[in-house]
Amino acid sequence: MQTISQGYKGLSFLVKLSADRLMIMVTLVTALYVGSYLALV
Repeated sequence: MQTISQGYKGLSFLVKLSADRLMIMVTLVTALYVGSYLALV
């Protein structure tokens, strides 16, 4: 039982980490897109 809960904690930590990374990637891509759009206008 303890190994399952520990594995779950590790998994949720990884999901949280990848979600943060995904948010950073989305923010960067959006910033680049908006920047290029403004440069063209």
